Amino acid sequence: MKFLFDLDGTVTSVETLPVIAEHFNVQDEIMELTRQTVQGNVPFIESFIKRVGILGKLPVTEINNLLTEVPLYPQLQEFIAKNKEHCVIVTGNLSCWCEGLMKRIGCEYYCSEGQVENDQVVKLKTILRKEQVVDTFKAAGETVVFVGDGNNDLEAMRHADIAIAVGLTHSPAKSLFAITDYLFYNESALCRQLNLLL
Repeated sequence: MKFLFDLDGTVTSVETLPVIAEHFNVQDEIMELTRQTVQGNVPFIESFIKRVGILGKLPVTEINNLLTEVPLYPQLQEFIAKNKEHCVIVTGNLSCWCEGLMKRIGCEYYCSEGQVENDQVVKLKTILRKEQVVDTFKAAGETVVFVGDGNNDLEAMRHADIAIAVGLTHSPAKSLFAITDYLFYNESALCRQLNLLL
């Protein structure tokens, strides 16, 4: 059994890119792009390339330190800590930005990759396709539960054995409603269900 979690707004109680944008005072453009992406109006890959174009010039070390402090949902954090061998974070975010945060969460993770030179992201090397991670675990014989909230989680949820949509930080994308097995707006209820699935 593998529980695959989206990061932003699912395990973290805030979206990380707006946190970066606000810290560096480039929030208006990023917030609008994030909103349009979560709602499914802008394709994730197109949006992500644009966002990295804006944020890539900012110091990677400072972003990594900033994101290490991002608040997590405490009950989810506890569930992951108790079941590390079953839990995986799957995020389109760049590993160079999230490394400290991932160490804090403490389980296996998959991210997009950027080429870093002089403490800046100069190029996107890979953009994570979440459904490929689902397929890899399924091919290894795992039952896969995917927990997410955004339109960019749609294919991963479609490929998963069990799809859980959450509305903890904001409303889940409407596109998820047709394919989800469970829908939760409450962290305690979500964690109860995760424990039942174990």
